[in-house]
Amino acid sequence: LGSIQEKVLRVAVLAEGLASIIPNCDPSKAKRAAELAKADLVTGMVGEFPDLQGIMGSYYAKAQGEVFEVVLAMAEHYAPQGPNDICPTAPESVAVAIADKIDSLLEFFAIDEKPTGSKDPFALRRAAIGVIRLITENGLRLSLKKDLRAGEDLLSFFIGGLKVQQKGKGTRHDLIDAVFSLKGEDDLVRILNRVEALQNFLGTDNGENLVSGYKRATNIVSIEEKKFGKSYGGDVDQRLFREPQERELFESLEEASKKAESAVNDEDFEKAMAEIATLREPIDAFFEAVTVNVGEEPIRLNRLRILSKIRASLNTIADFSKIKS
Repeated sequence: LGSIQEKVLRVAVLAEGLASIIPNCDPSKAKRAAELAKADLVTGMVGEFPDLQGIMGSYYAKAQGEVFEVVLAMAEHYAPQGPNDICPTAPESVAVAIADKIDSLLEFFAIDEKPTGSKDPFALRRAAIGVIRLITENGLRLSLKKDLRAGEDLLSFFIGGLKVQQKGKGTRHDLIDAVFSLKGEDDLVRILNRVEALQNFLGTDNGENLVSGYKRATNIVSIEEKKFGKSYGGDVDQRLFREPQERELFESLEEASKKAESAVNDEDFEKAMAEIATLREPIDAFFEAVTVNVGEEPIRLNRLRILSKIRASLNTIADFSKIKS
């Protein structure tokens, strides 16, 4: 991975780039702090007392006249180093701290030196938790893929770290998986907002019953898809409706899906859950009154498409197949 100087040059580029995304962050100050942050590693003081790395450098930087933001960012760039460590909030400090940690993660993952089991010699789990805390506690809207250059393996590593970090807060692991499974969802703040709304929703009677209805619909469709080796995600033909509950469910799905998708786009996740909750009664009524696997093939196929539409509608919120009963 090269020398410390090469790492410093990489971190400086990353910090400057992040500074353009982080509110009120000065790119030149973030870059300057990153360039100086590791200089104290060659001093006798840090050689004798390694715990002073970063801290000692900030003293030297202040003594040579560096501005306050640079000095503070140097002092805080290793933080947070644990779950109880204070998390930096100053913009330049946040930029350099994220850059330093994400560089280690990107580089070690690039050479396939990933943590395995209980072994983590380069403290990459701690680095990932640090990045997660810096992002979530400062409410930063970053894309892990675009802004932090995380590939699929590192993305999954972050989600694993998020589960660990959220465990103490009572956040369900399966709900993090359910939201993360949605295509393109890699904004940690947005993921946690969605998870919170989903967890609140599932704590209600409507939520519990809707999950049951979803799983019943999905199981029927999945069995038929596996049996015949094809998908039933095609358009529903309203001319084939034979029971009023079919039309009621179809129209409810159309309306709720549009409203829920709009609410998700506005990041009003509570409203999105409320829209999806309206599907509970028509789904229950459908299963009480309608037999899906009837002898008339066109009607059977059409009803399977309705059930497939239930799956698609609820999956605008989260991948409900990941939710444990």
